[in-house]
Amino acid sequence: MEDSRPSKKPSSVLPYQTARLRDHYLLGRKLGQGQFGTTYLCTEKSTGIDYACKSIPKRKLLCREDYEDVWREIQIMHHLSEHPNVVLIKGTYEDSVFVHLVMELCAGGELFDRIIEKGQYSEKEAAKLIKTIVGVVETCHSLGVMHRDLKPENFLFDSPGEDAKMKATDFGLSVFYKPGQAFHDVVGSPYYVAPEVLCKHYGPEVDVWSAGVILYILLSGVPPFWAETESGIFKQILKGKLDFKSDPWPSISESAKDLIEKMLQRDPKKRISAHEVLCHPWIVDDRVAPDKPLDSAVFTRLKQFAAMNKLKKMALRVIAERLSEEEIGGLKELFKMIDTDNSGTITFDELKEGLKRVGSELMESDIKSLMDAADIDNNGTIDYGEFLAATLHMNKMEREENLIAAFSYFDKDGSGYITIDELQQASKEFGLGDVHLDEMIKEIDQDNDGRIDYSEFAAMMKKGDEGVGRSRTMRRNLNFNIADAFGVQDSSSNNNQK
Repeated sequence: MEDSRPSKKPSSVLPYQTARLRDHYLLGRKLGQGQFGTTYLCTEKSTGIDYACKSIPKRKLLCREDYEDVWREIQIMHHLSEHPNVVLIKGTYEDSVFVHLVMELCAGGELFDRIIEKGQYSEKEAAKLIKTIVGVVETCHSLGVMHRDLKPENFLFDSPGEDAKMKATDFGLSVFYKPGQAFHDVVGSPYYVAPEVLCKHYGPEVDVWSAGVILYILLSGVPPFWAETESGIFKQILKGKLDFKSDPWPSISESAKDLIEKMLQRDPKKRISAHEVLCHPWIVDDRVAPDKPLDSAVFTRLKQFAAMNKLKKMALRVIAERLSEEEIGGLKELFKMIDTDNSGTITFDELKEGLKRVGSELMESDIKSLMDAADIDNNGTIDYGEFLAATLHMNKMEREENLIAAFSYFDKDGSGYITIDELQQASKEFGLGDVHLDEMIKEIDQDNDGRIDYSEFAAMMKKGDEGVGRSRTMRRNLNFNIADAFGVQDSSSNNNQK
């Protein structure tokens, strides 16, 4: 595709200097080749653990937009890092020649290779794989991300065995989007691209189409729309009929065909959503679909934050302020999506509207509870720092260097303990007003010495939030207001990244 974009380009992708990759990792054999980068095996020198390193030569980044695309890919990987079926990003490095993305190693190869090896999958196996793929899509969409390049080559297995876990990778074409926003650039891979992309006017529904194409291939071994040339494929995508007559389709269930037809509906407005795919009888194991969509990731995180004690909330605020731009880029986009008047703060009405847009149907009193919980300084709105703290994911919170930094913030005199006086000082700094600090310390202080040491602090930060830092009555009230009112269980204690 011709590029008419301005050619002026910056000198670096990352907005800060990094250490040298080779100071920390040994680079090994080549694992794969993509459009922009090459992936190598790399071994962390300090631990001996193997990772994958995607190295992108900067000479291939021809203009400012190419640099921005790589930066966005890094931010999106951090943004999705909680999902067990998304490849985890470990770190980024940049020198004068390359940008390096160090990620978890998936040694089991691509879904594409397994399809070729098998020829086709049983319905049961295909349902399991599609459930994983569409589960990733649903999480992407609830976090305001469109993948735009779903294909079997972009799903890897973490080990060679039959029971391997499948993970999504390559977010190079992914973008942040706002509900209702239309995109116009033609991107993706020929067999998997949705008709509306070819018509240059589309939204997140394209990911469901691509997943539908993958499902058709899993069950039959061939793409639903194909021809000898690229233009022939596109013609088929726009006008071609689905073939359910050739082998093996006569022996495949009507339920599977029904789902494929709904995912490959040419009109994106009539196409089934990611959540509806997961509720389809062919996907649901026991034939009973869940009543309501999974709560959006924003809502789930706000709910978990609401259940935390004040010290944990303050600690998260400290951690949020020290995270790198790449780790919070996705949350910044989410904040902008909800802060519709660009005032830099989220009001009750904006939060209500934002949660509604991502599929949460809540009573006003419930949203008020979430709002009050996130509004650390009680000024009636949620500012950017409060939003980051409230929507930060557990895997950022539990990283050792973040815990140490947060502990040091409270331990003002460097004694190795957090005392009531130090907590009082921190409470004033955060505008918390009157907080029952002695009760809070009692619940965290495991050895009953009247102060909190690092191991007690770390245990509190890593523990599920239903039993920490609240009196039983407060917990019962909160659980009623936040969880029972929505008919959901608090999952914060088992939602950590494996």
